[in-house]
Amino acid sequence: MTLADGIWQQIFSFDHYGELLALVRNSLIAGAALGLVGGLVGVFVIMRDLPFAVHGISELSFAGASAALLLGVNIVAGSIVGSILAAGTIGLLGSRARDRNSVIGTIMPFGLGLGVLFLALYKGRAANKFGILTGQIVAVDTPQMSWLLGTSAVVLVALAVMWRPLAFASADPEVAEARGVPVRALSFAFMIVLGLAVALSVQIVGALLVLTLVVTPAAAAARVTASPVLLPLLSVVFAVASIEGGILLALGSSIPISPYVTTISFAIYLVCRVLGTRRARKWGAVRATA
Repeated sequence: MTLADGIWQQIFSFDHYGELLALVRNSLIAGAALGLVGGLVGVFVIMRDLPFAVHGISELSFAGASAALLLGVNIVAGSIVGSILAAGTIGLLGSRARDRNSVIGTIMPFGLGLGVLFLALYKGRAANKFGILTGQIVAVDTPQMSWLLGTSAVVLVALAVMWRPLAFASADPEVAEARGVPVRALSFAFMIVLGLAVALSVQIVGALLVLTLVVTPAAAAARVTASPVLLPLLSVVFAVASIEGGILLALGSSIPISPYVTTISFAIYLVCRVLGTRRARKWGAVRATA
């Protein structure tokens, strides 16, 4: 076997695939829930220009998960606590974009440093440490599943309640505030919802690559449509396709799940970008001849 064949076998291997598929049942269910949450939340992340906030929250989520791993308690709960602390801090201190970015830039290294400290103190399996950073394909056990699905339900209910006023406040905050929409309260509430979504995503794709679930699908959808109905629908479809496809491709390999999820998500974005560019040129040509 050549070196190239060996590398290919590590990346894609479908030996005993049927037996292995039973091991990721929980992960597939959790992936569908996270795709739904990430796709919907990502719409507002793009509208409100918050990708940097997602990355900042993920660092504190990583710290919370690492602390939970060190203490031997529920990792999902630790991740959620870290995310909510970060999201609440950003929401309270960063009302303006400039202030928000400064707060995030301060929180990120602090969270990363804490996470590294907790992992250095942890003496358990190295795979557990690596999984928090890059995701784990078979790490979702029954207790974690309950946390994941329960928190996903909370996020979805919160989004359903605030969707219309939040969309208005995101599109035109000044007009929304003039019409009595509680813009600041909605902004803080959404940051908490975003924190929960990030904490959930960390469990599958890891703290380093959360953006691929919470940002990339919505960014891809925004390249091909501005419809208030199609945009969230496509974002969810892209997010679910990325995470489920990543799980199924990573199943037979020795590679973490995150490279597969990020590659699928990025490929979808590239296709949407090309389609969006072609559509823009077509409309430009039509207007020019009109």
